[in-house]
Amino acid sequence: MRKPLTPGGMGRLVLARTPDHTSAMDQPAPPWVDLDDPQLLEKRIRDLRLRLEGSGLDALVQRLHGELAARGLSFMPPCHVGDEWFVPVGVPAIFVPFFLVHPRLRELERRMVLEVEGETEAWFMKLMRHEAAHAYSYAYKLQHKRRWQQTFGLASTEDPGSYRPRPFSRSFVVHLDDWYAQAHPDEDWAETFAVWLTPDLDWRARYKGWKALQKLEYVDELMGSLAGRPPVHQPAYRPRDYDCLGVKLRTYYARKRKLYEDSYPDFYDKDLRTLFPSVPEGAGVHKAAAWLRGHRRAIMDAVCDWTNERKYRVDKLLHRLTDRCAELGLQVAAHDSGAPLRVAAYVTTLVMNYLFTGRFKRTK
Repeated sequence: MRKPLTPGGMGRLVLARTPDHTSAMDQPAPPWVDLDDPQLLEKRIRDLRLRLEGSGLDALVQRLHGELAARGLSFMPPCHVGDEWFVPVGVPAIFVPFFLVHPRLRELERRMVLEVEGETEAWFMKLMRHEAAHAYSYAYKLQHKRRWQQTFGLASTEDPGSYRPRPFSRSFVVHLDDWYAQAHPDEDWAETFAVWLTPDLDWRARYKGWKALQKLEYVDELMGSLAGRPPVHQPAYRPRDYDCLGVKLRTYYARKRKLYEDSYPDFYDKDLRTLFPSVPEGAGVHKAAAWLRGHRRAIMDAVCDWTNERKYRVDKLLHRLTDRCAELGLQVAAHDSGAPLRVAAYVTTLVMNYLFTGRFKRTK
């Protein structure tokens, strides 16, 4: 299932050795690898002829299959190169984002969108276990089982596109960032399955006293009943009908940046320069970043009182604005008595936009 971009991890993906002891570094360099970014962006993704085989990622796919086999499961989800992490609705197959297949593409991804989703082996495997859950759901039609629905909810529930997580809830496991299990019944299932599948994780001890433990116990029982059984639904399909690779890299990144543009450092620059205009020479001034730090608690309390938003989210937003003010070198006049009201009104507007649209700022 397609889902929002997950937050970044630490480190870089070290390509694992494939069974024949080759890695991506041992393969002949593709003809596009030495192109500069403007030239590479003009390439259609499909024309890069990317394959998991021989990339080093195939060894990690085999690791996933090994984890499934260790649980007695016989279905090994096929994996393909796609435009992002997803499992097509109704098709029990995993698509891995193309930018992970080659170091040059990971480099481009980082420059274009600031992070590379799944770039470490640990992060890659967390995502693979999550997607494997979706593949199993379709392969065995698990979402149609009455007890599955009683445990996780109706999979037909409309995806709202955004959700408001409860960070301290013990009704859901914590696997991917942003409390992703709370996004939708399908994601609750996938996150619970991923925790259950994780090697060397004592999930009974980790989730002791949590309501989520009941879900884990159900997954354990359900998957035990599927041990050695072939899929009941394994339709024929063509990967290219789902991979979304028929666009140029330039188009792909234009769409991706538009979707996630409020993550970029310059997203608030125009607003911040309006909030903190140039201060005339000779006037007493404070650094805007320092001023925001000094007023952070009062602004946060005021915004939360009027919006009923969680303090952790408003605090995170204020930290982002403060850091950007420091980078821009913005200042505020010492006698500017209207600054607190302007900033509080601005942050309140951002939060209200988030509550109604799932984004902090409307885009044009």
